[in-house]
Amino acid sequence: MNIHSLTPGVQLALRASVAAALSLAIAQTLKLEFPIYAFIAAVIVTDLTPSQSRALGLRRMAATAVGAVCGAALTPYLSNGPWSLGAGILIAMLACHVVGARDGARVAGYICGIVILDHSHEPWTYAFYRFIETVIGVAVAWMISYVPKLIRQDENEATKS
Repeated sequence: MNIHSLTPGVQLALRASVAAALSLAIAQTLKLEFPIYAFIAAVIVTDLTPSQSRALGLRRMAATAVGAVCGAALTPYLSNGPWSLGAGILIAMLACHVVGARDGARVAGYICGIVILDHSHEPWTYAFYRFIETVIGVAVAWMISYVPKLIRQDENEATKS
């Protein structure tokens, strides 16, 4: 293994760590209740190219919106038991397919489940803030993706690693 094969990994890790730290700092400064979701979104959507970060970010925001809305809308009708959780996940994942956000179905399912299990007392408030926290992380990752790479690598070398 040579230093050039590590370059993309180092650059991605550096970008993700900076995006995570900035996202967390912003969410904490805004005194958001769950700043963890800002940094999670930042790490998940960070990529070395702006176009890929944009695609991942849009997918993440759509999935978060679908899952949060499904969870909040279903909470008054479902208990927080296992069968209700399963029903909510099913509906959220199917909703992603219906709205054309198929790649985000798993994320929508688990977010819906979180709302149903742990945030049934104020589901719409949680859904709103969960979406805001995700948007912060995605926006920071998008900004970081436009920072020029610190170490230039030949395109042929990058595809080999």
